[in-house]
Amino acid sequence: MARPKNKAELLQQSVEKYQQLNDLIDSIPKEAQRLEFPFEDRDKNIRDVLVHLHEWHNMALYWYRIGMSGEKPFMPAEGYTWKTTPELNLVIWQKYQTTDLARARKLLDETHNKEMILIAGHSDEELFTKKYYKWTNTTSLGAIFISSTSSHYDWAMKKIRKFKKATGIK
Repeated sequence: MARPKNKAELLQQSVEKYQQLNDLIDSIPKEAQRLEFPFEDRDKNIRDVLVHLHEWHNMALYWYRIGMSGEKPFMPAEGYTWKTTPELNLVIWQKYQTTDLARARKLLDETHNKEMILIAGHSDEELFTKKYYKWTNTTSLGAIFISSTSSHYDWAMKKIRKFKKATGIK
């Protein structure tokens, strides 16, 4: 599927891919959903993948809130640069180690819905014009939302499919 180029495509792909992600998880037997990945990876299980998505939603929501208030948000996060996102992602991983899968799914659902509401409230021009909002720097608001929703859901599904294949889950 091509990268979204307008609001309708962004909403459609984000909703469809989010449903596909949930369907993929639901296609795995409940007891197997909590298994550790049998391959080397920062994320050790499905829960880790979901809280990663949730936390990146939170960051996008924070950037939006701060940016739309007229201030400049720390992007990706205070103390980190885009080059140091692996270190940031490790901090995210550590933060959620006591979160169970059910809670991770609920958290992700909440932040996914918040992003969908924000996207729906903007025009194509506001979403897809680069530098429309000063705080987005050289990119567009839509590109930020694509990164935290539809394209990130693709990343998550790829990882979970790899887990299914490696464990022989049909």
